Parts: sequence; structure tokens; C-alpha cells
Amino acid sequence: MARWEFKLPDIGEGVTEGEIVAWHIKPGDVIKEDAPMVEVMTDKATVMITSPRAGTIVETRGAIGTIVAVHGVLVVFDLGGEATAAAPAAHAANGHANGNGASSKGEPAATAVGDIKEHLPGLSASAPSVGAARSGGGAIGGGALQGYFNDKPLATPATRKLARDMNVDLRAVPPTGPQGRVTKTDVEAFAKAPSAAARPPAAEPTSEAPRAQAPAASAYAPVKIGAPSAAEAALEERVPFAGMRRKISQKMAQSKHTAAHFTFVEECDVGKLKALRARMKPRAEAQGVKLSFLPFIVKAVVAGLKKHPILNSALDETTNELVYRKYYNIGMAASTDAGLMVPVIKDADRKSLLDIARDVSRLAADAKAGKAKAEDLQGSTFTITSLGADGGLFATPILNFPEVGILGVHQIKQKPVVRDGQIVIGEVMLLSLSFDHRIVDGHIGAAFAYDVIRWLEDPESLFLEMA
Repeated sequence: MARWEFKLPDIGEGVTEGEIVAWHIKPGDVIKEDAPMVEVMTDKATVMITSPRAGTIVETRGAIGTIVAVHGVLVVFDLGGEATAAAPAAHAANGHANGNGASSKGEPAATAVGDIKEHLPGLSASAPSVGAARSGGGAIGGGALQGYFNDKPLATPATRKLARDMNVDLRAVPPTGPQGRVTKTDVEAFAKAPSAAARPPAAEPTSEAPRAQAPAASAYAPVKIGAPSAAEAALEERVPFAGMRRKISQKMAQSKHTAAHFTFVEECDVGKLKALRARMKPRAEAQGVKLSFLPFIVKAVVAGLKKHPILNSALDETTNELVYRKYYNIGMAASTDAGLMVPVIKDADRKSLLDIARDVSRLAADAKAGKAKAEDLQGSTFTITSLGADGGLFATPILNFPEVGILGVHQIKQKPVVRDGQIVIGEVMLLSLSFDHRIVDGHIGAAFAYDVIRWLEDPESLFLEMA
């Protein structure tokens, strides 16, 4: 038997490990080249890895939910007489194989990394640091370097090579590129900074490097379910708690055990908003756009964030700095078969109602179809969540950490309201807003809520606030 080990490839973007979320093969299967093998979730995306060779599967390593380090063995093949083959040029160029096609330890090296197809990005528990500078291309002064650390930096291969050549540790370089990417300019500015001489030699994260600190929830002792009786066991089903569901669990626990939540609830009479939307809806449909209430809510939220900038901030706990974001990326929580996801409407302050409506339709459709792109799930500064027709009376939303505010939108119901001293039927929607009390004082959260309510109750006045 000619055994050949396929290892988890270096997917790039600073990824050092992945979680197995689905196997498409089992020992004994005869597999063709490019056939699906395994789905692996990283902090950036869920990827399908296909077979680089044809052969028989001898062994699969790791159950669903197992964390595998980059270059850790995933699958063992029987190649039916083919002992070894030369490693691919890309693999050798990265230093993972020697000139004879074997790894530095003398093992046969993988001949390909498989067909990696991003199809459902996961929720990263360690998104790019909010302390990173906003994209602007300027040089970074020495003062910005103090205390910064990101164990999974984003950078292109060319930037990584430059960092190695200049003896710069990418993990310590504050990024200015899109989605927190380290650029060549960042590396050069970091190398020239006064503190550069005191830094130790650069060392890229490896599969043997210590893992990043687990979310706060991991500090609690795991709960073991008691042993059921034989009759009860026959009525139970156990499925791995893995993939997107576990990512959501970690992120929610991190938020709940880090931020000091408080929630403010108030009514909003949206009768005028319903009438305005009804007048605008045919015009939007004529342009192929479905106009919901969400674009109006997004615009009201953006106007409120501009008036109360503390609500568009985040706390960088690594540097003890409060970061005021002067860009407005509004997340919208969306329920999918894989779990709750938060697609992001980028630069909402610069977009029209129709532009936002187009984004809402596209992002929601991509999320539900499992086609959301990684860049569409990152960079939010404030989040809106809604249960639509199932909105109930109200709920207490959990912050999309490290954001300091979230707005919960609930079902519109007809209720008696008082207008000009008369009791009339109103179209009432409850808004529930949660804030991080470490950052946001109660009166600031209430003022923000009432501003949003005022613009939703009198939507025509909102246009006076729009850029």
C-alpha cells in the first residue's frame, strides 16, 4: 500500500487552524480527483476542500467539531502503487516541501491544496482590531504602535515577504487596508518607527504557536448531561455542536460576559412611516427595488449615530483606547439555516434609500443561500435586529461585540394612542435598544432612542438630517 498524507493547506490571510464541520468521505471510499472531501470553517470562511489526487481513502482524522492546525494531517490516501509525487510549486515556494517533493521531515508532501471554495463565511470571534486605523494610506507614527497585537493578521503574500525581508512581525503592525488588511506601506512605516530597533526578529504564526485566548465563556466549567436511563437514551439524539452554531455561541458568550448590558424600551407610532412607504413603494418597484421599512430605520439610526458619536464607537481593550468610528457600517441580523448571521450595509450614510434597499435584498438573499462573502460579514459599527412578524412584544438583544449598541425592531401592532388629547388607533412598534454600560450612560442611550423614534414618527423630517 502506497500511503500518502493530505494536510490542511495554508489557506492564507493569517489563518492558522480550522474546524471540521462536515465530512464528504469515509475510509474505504474510492475518490476521484477534485471530488469534495471535507468542509473546514476558519475565522474567515467555511471552505470546501476537494481531493488533489485520485485514490482510496484509508483514514480521515478528526471528528466534526475538531480543530485542526494548518499543515495537520486531514486524510490518508492509498494511491495504489504511486509512492510519492513532487509537491506543487506553490507548496515548495512557501517552504513546506523540499526540492524532492518531500516535506522537511522526509514525509511525502501534499501535491495540491484542493479546490478551496468560499461559500458560507463564519462569524469571527476575533475580527480585525477596532484599534486599527481607518483606511487612508498614510504612514503610521510610532505612537500608534504601542500595545498593538493581532495573532491573525491579514496580508497579501507580497506584503508577508516584505515583512520577512525587513524583519518585521506582521502581528504587531497596525493595519490601514480594507477589512483590516496590512499593506506594504504599513510594514515600511512600522520598520521606520523609532521603536522598531527594540523589536525581536519577526516570526510568522505557525501551527505550533499557542492558540489565541478562548472567549470568556470557556472560563466556565463545562456542563455534563447526566446519564439517561436505557429507555431515555433510546429517545435521544446527539449531534456535534460545531461549525456556525458554535461560532455564534462563542461570540454571544463573549459579548454577554464582557459588555455590561442594559436595555431601553419605548414605543414608536409609525403611522406616518407606513403611509410614506406606501407612497414610495410603487416607485421603488418600478426600478426593481423592494422597499421595506429597514432602509428608513437604517437612515434614522445613522442620523442618531452622527448626533451621538459614542454609539458608533468601540473599546479597544488591548490599548485602553475608545475608538470613534467616523464611518457608518450598519449590520442587519439575518436568520439562516446555518444560524444567525450579520451582513453589513457599508457606508450607509452615503447611500440613498433605494441603494440601501438594494443592499438589504442582496445581502439577505446571499446569507440565506449560504453565499455570503467574508467582506459582507465584517466591519459593522452598529447592528439592527428584527424578528419581523414574529417580533413579539419586545426582547433584549445581545450586543454584536465589540459594538456598544444594538437596536431591536419588533412587530407593528394597532394600539390606542393619544393624539391632540384624543384616543385614536395608532400603528405602534416597540423598539428595544441594548447598550454597553461601560461606555454608554443611561441618559445617552435614552436620548439616542428618542431621536430615532422622533425621525421614524415624522419620517419627512428625517430627510433634513440625511447627507
